[in-house]
Amino acid sequence: MSTKNFLFAGFGGQGILFAGKLLAYSGLLKGKQVSWLPSYGPEMRGGTANCSVIISDEQIGSPIVAEPDILVALNLPSLEKYQNKTQKGGMIVYDNSIITKSVSKDDVKVFAIPATQLAIDNKLDGLANMIILGKVIKECDAIDYDYIKQAMQKVVSAKKANLLEYNLKAIEIGYNYK
Repeated sequence: MSTKNFLFAGFGGQGILFAGKLLAYSGLLKGKQVSWLPSYGPEMRGGTANCSVIISDEQIGSPIVAEPDILVALNLPSLEKYQNKTQKGGMIVYDNSIITKSVSKDDVKVFAIPATQLAIDNKLDGLANMIILGKVIKECDAIDYDYIKQAMQKVVSAKKANLLEYNLKAIEIGYNYK
C-alpha cells in the first residue's frame, strides 16, 4: 500500500464520522501518515454527512478525497452521488438493507452487505457503520484488524466505554461476512 483514499458517506447519525475517525486512528497506530476530514450539513442528525480518510506511506498533500479508492455508502443519495467518482479498480461497500439499488459502475469491486439488518439481528442496533467498517478492513490492505481493536480502545470515550465490546463485535461480524 502506498496511499488509500476512503470516502465514508451517509446520513448524520449513522456513525459516518466515527467510522472514519476510527480508521484514521488505526492508520496512525500503524505508523502511517493519515488525514481525517469530516463534513456534515447544518442539520447534522438526519442531514448529510461524509468524511475523507487518507492513509499513506508518504506525506499527504491535501485532505480532500474527490475520487476515492474505497467508497463506503450508508444511504442511496451517497451511493448515487459518489459511485461514479470512485477510482477504476477501486471498491464500493454499501448497506443493501437500506440501499435497494445496485451499483451501476462496473469497473470496481462491489460489496453489498446487509449491515443494518445484521446489526438488528445481532442486537447491535445503530452499529451498521461498524459492520461495514469490518468488511472494509477485510477487503482492503490499508489496516490490520489488530490496529482497529487498539484504536477502538483509544477512540471510544470513557462515557461510552460500555459500548466498546459491542463495537468490536459489530466489526467482527462485518469482517467475517461472506
